[in-house]
Amino acid sequence: MPTEVKSAADIAAKWARVTPGRQADYEAGATVAGGKWLTETANAQKAFQSAVTAGNIGAMYAGGVKRAGAEKYNRKVRDIGVSRFGPGVQAAQTDMSNGMAPMVEAIAAVTKPARAPRGDMANRARSEVYQVALNKKRLALRAAGA
Repeated sequence: MPTEVKSAADIAAKWARVTPGRQADYEAGATVAGGKWLTETANAQKAFQSAVTAGNIGAMYAGGVKRAGAEKYNRKVRDIGVSRFGPGVQAAQTDMSNGMAPMVEAIAAVTKPARAPRGDMANRARSEVYQVALNKKRLALRAAGA
């Protein structure tokens, strides 16, 4: 005898009706889970490496993108993303500042070479000193676990 089960549409309707009322439960659990997340994520390094280098990872990624499709992407941006954009940006202000500070400091420490005449290939060095400084800072931050 087949297993009796509700339809996916019925399950989703109940989930959408009941779950929003559990926001306080989510907040109580999620706002204190950072330590556990940090530990378990750091411990997952080997599993992550195996997953992202699996022979079929490209096909799996492409399949997931194709399955989701452009319509879902557009719908989620329209129905959720747009209304969350401004508040999300405002909530990220401190993170943006903290994340950019080391790079801004690296840029400020650069002494750029003198400008050559227009079209002179020596002018490339003016941007290269920034590229080198920023890449050096990026690698130093990654090595430090930042």
